[in-house]
This record gives sequence, C-alpha cells and structure tokens, in this order.
Amino acid sequence: MRNRKHGRVLGIILAGGKGTRLMPLTKYRAKPAVYFAGKYRIVDFALSNFINSGIYSNYVLIQFKSQSLTEHIERSWQFGGAMKGRDLFVTLAPAQMWSGEHWYMGTADAVFQNLHLITGFDADRICVFAADHVYKMDIRQVMDFHFEKKADITITANVVPRSEASQFGCIAVDETGRITGFLEKPEDPPEIPGRPGLTYVSMGNYVFEREILERVLVEDAQRPGSAHDFGKDIFPSWLDRCRIFAYDFSQNDIPGKDKPYWRDVGTIESYWEAHSDLLKYNSDMTMYNPSWPIRTVSYSDPPCYFFPVKGKNCSVTATIAAEGTRVYGAVVHHSVLSRNSIIHPDTVIEDCIIGHDVEIGEGCKLRKVIIDGENVIPPNTIIGFDQDHDRQRYHVDEQSGIVVIGKPGIMLRSGVKLETANK
Repeated sequence: MRNRKHGRVLGIILAGGKGTRLMPLTKYRAKPAVYFAGKYRIVDFALSNFINSGIYSNYVLIQFKSQSLTEHIERSWQFGGAMKGRDLFVTLAPAQMWSGEHWYMGTADAVFQNLHLITGFDADRICVFAADHVYKMDIRQVMDFHFEKKADITITANVVPRSEASQFGCIAVDETGRITGFLEKPEDPPEIPGRPGLTYVSMGNYVFEREILERVLVEDAQRPGSAHDFGKDIFPSWLDRCRIFAYDFSQNDIPGKDKPYWRDVGTIESYWEAHSDLLKYNSDMTMYNPSWPIRTVSYSDPPCYFFPVKGKNCSVTATIAAEGTRVYGAVVHHSVLSRNSIIHPDTVIEDCIIGHDVEIGEGCKLRKVIIDGENVIPPNTIIGFDQDHDRQRYHVDEQSGIVVIGKPGIMLRSGVKLETANK
C-alpha cells in the first residue's frame, strides 16, 4: 500500500521451497509450512515482519506440497470484512506457468512469472523476501536505508564471524555499503571495511525499484544457461549497471526493546538449534514482545495442564508448551511441546521437539528427538540413547545425531497406505 515516503510497496514472499534437507519434516509439506515453536509455522515469521512493518499488500508464491501451507494462510492470514481491499491482502500465488509448462525454476523466475501481479498492483517498490527463515526484522528501516542510499536494489545482510562465513553466500562492499561482489561459499570470505574479522552474508531478502526489477527479470529470462537465481545470476551481472547496497541487519532496531534475530533453519540441526535459542532465558529469539507479535492461526484449544499421576511427580522446566498440552506424572526438560500433545506417567523427555497431537506412552525415555505431528509413541520406548538401534527404526540426521520421526503415512479406508498406493 502507499505511504508518503515509500510510495506503493508490494511484498512478495517466496514460499515454494522443497526443504529437502529438512526431511522427513517436509515429506508432506513445503518447508515454509513446517511447524515451529509449538504453534507457529516458519512462514509466520516473514508474514509477521511484513504486517508489523505496515506492509499490508502481500503475495505468497507457492508450489511444492502446498496444501498444508495454503490451508494455514487461509485460516490465519486473511483480512476480514471491511478490511479487505486492493491494498489489504495476503494472497496465495501458485505457479501458473505463464512462461511455459514448468515450475518456478529459481527465485528470479518465480518473480518473473508473476510480473503481472506487480503491474496490476502498480507497485513503486517491491520487497522480495524468503519465507523459510526464522527471523524478526523491521522492514521499514530497510526501506529508509534504501531511500537514503538512492539504491536501485538493497540486499539485507547478516553480520557473521569471517571464520564461519564460508558456508554462506558472501557479500563484498566498499566503505559506503555499496556491493562490489558476490561470492558463493568462498574459502576466503571478504571482510566488512573497518570491521576486521566480520563478513556480510546474504539473507535472501531484497528491495527493488520496480523499473530495475522489471529490467533484470526480463533480461534474465532471455539469457541462455541462467539458473534464474537472484544471487547466482542477476546480482553479479548488474553490479556495475545499477546501485546495489547491503543493509546491515545488525543495525535493525525491533520495537519493544527487542533484538533482531535471524537463523536459516534449512537443516535438522539448525532447526533444532533455533528451538534451543527459543528456550534460553532472556533469549534474542523471544516470542513475548507485544510490540512485535509473531502472528499465527488461533485454535480454541484448552489451556495446558500438568499434574502428578500414579505417584509420579510432574516436572516441566525450560520448556515451551502450546495450548492443549497435558503432562501427567512425567519429566520434561528443555523441550517444545506442540498443541494437544499428551505425555503419560513415568516418561522422561529431554531436548526434544514434540509435534501437535502426539501421544507418548508411559515409561518412555526420549533425548534429542524431533517427533512430527500425529504420532503415537508406544509405552516403554527408548529413543536417543543408542544411535545404531535408532537407525534401524527411525531417521537419524547424520550431521547432528538427532532422531527425527516423520508424520505417519496416510492410511486409506481400505487399509492401504497411500505411499504404497502411489508406488
């Protein structure tokens, strides 16, 4: 929508990622639809940033395994009644194959296939942001920086130690913040001028002047051999042809005495670590800031309930528990319990992420386990103590050793699993 300073601003949220490194959590859903922190989805963070920043005109681009994401957006992210209008919307945009019978072939191609939406909205500036990271960012401050620098393109950049930067796409800048180079996972990452030991890495979030965006996308679509990716193809070829600047994310000031936070949750290990951040006392990743709410769908589930049963004491510490959770005579430490999960007596859960509608039987012992929704764990099950034993029954992430139990297979009324029927 239009504001006095920034003109007509359109948000485009890229939510079509497969998330193959998050398998089996992405077996039945796109990566942005994966649950986080007991009641949220990953996409809720990007959308909350837009709404909290006063950007109310947003298209969400979807494609792979999008049903779960579609239902979530329709339930939780719609303006109602008199609030609906041309400038107040969160609208899903599936791949419509305007440029041929194929899915989105890259981040740039996804936006190219939806240039008609930008034209129809008559945008002045377009914010193209990723939906598959957990982060808090006041986008108004990015827009202010974009205007101050008279930039054609602004790329949000996270500051990381140079020793860790080689695992990311790195950005080289001059003393003014203008980008001079892009390096994909370089062995020798560039330092930020005047800040030894630190490097800018791309966060996958961009602000474009409309005319520039149209030009770069049309040119890229006609370029043979292009991967149609902003970072790999477009930005390197336009460095000397327009003004591209890096916005320092560490300078972002979140209202409510909060701190900026960003984490790529593209792997099982980083997904688990992001939850661990959430469980720290006085964490940078707090959900308890009324000035910057993380929004999601609200269900009419009852409150949590913890109670000693069968002579077993009930102890829940350093844990987040969503609505409807019940813990009966069990010990839960440093874990996340999602909506309507049930933990039965004499069970010990430590460093775990438990999905929605999961029931864990009596006498279980679970350590460093992620259980996706709708699973039932039989009594006396032990997981997370013997990796060889776990590998025979479950998915074990080789990088971290975390055990992941995916969502149960879909059972048809005939008694046939849908996975078998699809083979």
